[in-house]
This record gives sequence, structure tokens and C-alpha cells, in this order.
Amino acid sequence: MRGRKVRKPDSAEVDLTPMLDVVFILLIFFIVTSTFAREEAIGLEPPPPPAPPDVEEQEPVPAILILVEESGLIYVNGRATDISSVRANIERVVAESPNSAVIIQAHPKAKSGVVVQIRDEAYNAGFRDRVNILITQT
Repeated sequence: MRGRKVRKPDSAEVDLTPMLDVVFILLIFFIVTSTFAREEAIGLEPPPPPAPPDVEEQEPVPAILILVEESGLIYVNGRATDISSVRANIERVVAESPNSAVIIQAHPKAKSGVVVQIRDEAYNAGFRDRVNILITQT
């Protein structure tokens, strides 16, 4: 045992520099190749500015008032209805007065999907520029 020398074990260290280089290269690759989708939002058109008053008395433009409550109940001009008959009610009122506008009055806690469906039904009934959305304060 005299001639043997006790050797210390080699240290087992891992060099992390190449791994960090690879991580940064991957990060740059994903940033450069990523694409950002442009999401479409609900088109909320503000009402047009009021016309200057004429000397003559003008007849007021009739409005179709659609009320959406927090619970999801829908009223068209005071009559309770469901989502499937909103378009028919709008078309009935338009037949009586063709220059009418649509006002969707929604409760702040009403589901936005219902409001969007009502707006789509108004668009399908022929209203493109006379649909207004109003959020009521309770």
C-alpha cells in the first residue's frame, strides 16, 4: 500500500453556457416568427350629430327600443319576446314606420352574446347605420 496515492475524484461540473445560447436563439426565433392576429371588435357606431333645427316643426323619428335585462329577458317596444323573434318584431315595426332607428338598451350585467345576437338580427333586418347600443346605469 505504500506506492499508492489516493487521488481526488474529478469534479463533475456541467457548463451551462451552450444551453443558454440555445435558449436565447430559440427565444429570438419564436419572437421573429410569431404572428399577431388582429381581432375584430363590435362596431359601435355613435349616433349622427343632430341636424340643425328647421323653422318648421319636424316629425320625430320613431325608434325601436329593445331592452335586454340582466336575467336575459328581451323586450321589443315594451313587449316581452325571445331572441328568435327579435328580427320579426323589428321588421313589423319597420313596415309601420320605415324611417325608424334601433336602440338596444342593455343592462350592464346582461350577457354580451345576447346583445351581439340582437345587433346581428337588426343588421339582418336591413339596419346598418341606424343601430345604437346603450348601456343603462342602475
